[in-house]
This record gives sequence, structure tokens and C-alpha cells, in this order.
Amino acid sequence: MGLRLYDTKTATVRDFEPLEPGRVSLYYCGATVQGRPHVGHVRSAVAFDILIRWLEHSGFDVLSVRNVTDIDDKILEKSAQSHLPEHAATPDYPAQEPWFALAYRFEQAFHQAYDALGVKRPRYEPRATGHMTEMFALIQRLIDAEHAYPAQDGSGDVYFDVRSWPRYGELTHQRAEDMQDAADADARGKRDPRDFALWKGHKSSDPVTARWDAPWGAGRPGWHVECSVMATKYLGSQFDIHGGGLDLRFPHHENELAQSAAAGDDFARFWLHNGMVTYAGEKMSKSLGNTIAPEEMLAAARPRAVRYFLGQAHYRSQLDYRPTSLQEAQSAVERVETFLARAQRSLGDQDLGGGQTVPEAFAAAMNDDLNVPQALAVLHESVRAGNTALDAGDTEAMTRSAAAVNTMMRVLGLSDVPEAGESGSSEAEESLAELVEALLNERVQAKSAKDYARADALRDRLTEAGIALEDSKDGTRWALARTGSTTSPATGARKG
Repeated sequence: MGLRLYDTKTATVRDFEPLEPGRVSLYYCGATVQGRPHVGHVRSAVAFDILIRWLEHSGFDVLSVRNVTDIDDKILEKSAQSHLPEHAATPDYPAQEPWFALAYRFEQAFHQAYDALGVKRPRYEPRATGHMTEMFALIQRLIDAEHAYPAQDGSGDVYFDVRSWPRYGELTHQRAEDMQDAADADARGKRDPRDFALWKGHKSSDPVTARWDAPWGAGRPGWHVECSVMATKYLGSQFDIHGGGLDLRFPHHENELAQSAAAGDDFARFWLHNGMVTYAGEKMSKSLGNTIAPEEMLAAARPRAVRYFLGQAHYRSQLDYRPTSLQEAQSAVERVETFLARAQRSLGDQDLGGGQTVPEAFAAAMNDDLNVPQALAVLHESVRAGNTALDAGDTEAMTRSAAAVNTMMRVLGLSDVPEAGESGSSEAEESLAELVEALLNERVQAKSAKDYARADALRDRLTEAGIALEDSKDGTRWALARTGSTTSPATGARKG
């Protein structure tokens, strides 16, 4: 079975065939860099990273684009607040910070969060401020086609005329008359309150640096026109996939589709939207005090466990965070890592392997609208089978399982998450080995003295530190359960 994806526009799961054989063009909405990333941002990035990895594993060359919205009302508002005399400076919002410096600083914060979770950088990551000429051209096309108009109040605003486009509402399956008024600009210069801004005339309260000279007057772009321009510049007038969070369907993606189609572009063939993140079944909200930031999650659990949690639900479903979520994800990850460590010890210097082959059930799950929960079930079943083969001394079956597990971990992006202790520093590894060996010797002595409580306490201490122990008649071997790194036979076993 080939890949099938749910298309928001048609509300159906459809067979996916790219426009160009062997190549997939994909655009997904990145950050509006007004503040630090929240968990919804990183959940979306992980979901589309898994899609890209699966497409690449399936043999496609993926031309991926993720934008940066670096000029926006909210960015200007945050910067303006930092210039007020009563502003209480904080590390996130220092005093007297220009809007472009604020935007760049938070853009780097997003990169840090993405990198920490193993999200691959897109082929292109354009900024809105670098595409003004293209925005002028798109807006003029819409004016010429009578789907847009400059405001008659002298404001310099330009609006999309929703009544001129009968298909408006086709993405979200609603009628224009049932929609709320567009709140992105003052309604005084609009023909219809639902008309949305393509260009915003410069206001006296705006910084001089946040204005560009357009044919209709100095100002800055509306939010929606930015993405239409960046998507088509890098991917063409028609491309395969447009993605983003469920909260972007309306008005952002609806307006993108309307203005692009009205200008004559075929635009996206598939629209994919990932679900939201909730806290114990409730919508996350600062007012409720139930939000959790990526840095909080990364402080509470290993990056690999955080990524596992963020990617474990079906991308279209709601992902519910609970206080135990990260511990459960970490336990699941460590079961996989412990098996791989055991397998590596069994094989010695031989490579565990892992290539382009995954179990048929895993491929079927991923091809079924990216069914990651079912794919994870296959991963863990392979781990169980591998452990059974190890216990039975079936090296051939164990090796097959280990290779499959390695490949599935890579496809899901779990192998590429940077973890502490994976720098390859021989000095660090030697120091760790000395500490573990000392505790193992102490454990042997405790067992010899029949102080089993002390021996158990030492084992628990090592386990909590991420050290997996394996007792056998030949002694005790240890491995870094958190990373899958293994000890050498010379230093990794102790009798007792």
C-alpha cells in the first residue's frame, strides 16, 4: 500500500502521489517569533519532521520549507512595551529592544528547541522581511484581478475582497456569511468587515524601521500574504503539501488559499493539520496556570523521551500532557535502548545494522496517514521479539530484530536526538566507567557479606542514574541505558 494522507480541504484520506515523481514539495508554517516556543510549536515541528523522515525513507527527495514570521503586530507590540518607562525588564523582554532584535533572538530560541528534539532543519527557512518585492507583486495581481482593493480612507491599507471570491471558505467548509469579522485591521476602510489585510499602512506609532515603500503607500505586510509568497517562491505555483497546526486552519490557511487561488496559483494539493496539546484534558492557558514550555519538559526528562512523547499520538489527534507523561515516555525509550545495548554486547564489535528495511506492519502503519501509535506498537513488539531471541541464544533472530529497531528509531527521529554523554569524549567515558566499576565492586562486597539491602540499594542507585545492569553466572555487565552505549568486555563485567 502506498502513502495515504488526510487532506483537510477534501476531508478525506487520499492516495498521495507527488507532482514530480521521486520528489515531494512541502511547506509548513513555522514560528511567529514574538516569544519563546511553546509545546504546541514543537509538537507541530516533530509531527512534520516524522512525515519528512518517512518520505525520505520511502525514497523521496523532500524539498521542505518552514517560514519565519519576523514582522507582525505582536512582535511590534512586544518591542513597543519594552520602550515604555514603566516596563519592568526581564531576560525575555529587556528594555529598549528593537523589534528586529527581539524577533531574531526568539528565532534562535526556536532553533534551540527544534535542535534539542532532533527536528531536522528544512531545506529553506525564509524570513518574511526578505520577500517584500514578491509580496508587492502578489498584491498587485490581486488588485488587477479585482479581488483586492486599496482602502479609500488614505490609510495605505490593502484588503482582500472576500465577496469577490465565491470559493472563500472551501478549506474550512464554511460560508462567508457565517464567518466572524476579520480582526487584523481597522474596519473603517473595508468594503466588508470580513475582508482581511494584505498590506497595512504605516501608523505614527509604528517604528520607522518597520515600514517598506509599496505602490499603495508605506507600510508592512499582512500575516497571510507572507506565507503565500514564501511557499510559491520556493516551491512553485503548485506544490504537494501545506501543513501546520490545527489552530491555523482559520483564518490563516483559509486566507492563504483564497488569495493564492484568486491570483491564479493552484497552490497546495494536500493540506495537513496536526492536533493541539492539552493538559490533563483541558486546553492549555496561561490564565489557568496549566501551560508547560519545552524547556520545562527538557528539564524534567531526557530529550529523547520528550520527543517520544510529542510524537507518540496520531498527528491529527489531541495530545494530552499529564504529570506522568514524560516518565512513561522515558520508560518506553529505555526499554528500546536497553535491548539495543544487550544486543550490542552480544555482538561485540559487530555493527547492529539497520538500513532501508522496516517490518511490513511498520510500513503499513506509516503509510496509513502516518499512524505513529501503530508504528510504535510494531517497534516495541520487535524489541520483545529481540529480547526473547537473546534469552534463547538465537543470534540470527536477535540481529534481525536489532537492525529493524535501529531503522524504526531512525525513521521516527529518535536516534537523532542529541543526548548528554554522547559527545564521544574518551576521558568522560573513562571517568564514568571508573565510577560505575567502583559501585559494582562495592555491590559485590555487599553481596558477599550477605548485606542484600545494601546491594539492592546500589543497584537502584545505578538504575536511577541511567545505568542498566545485567546479572548472569559470568558476573554483572552494565550499559548506558539512556543512550544505548555499551561497556567493553574488559571493563563491563564484575563477578558477584
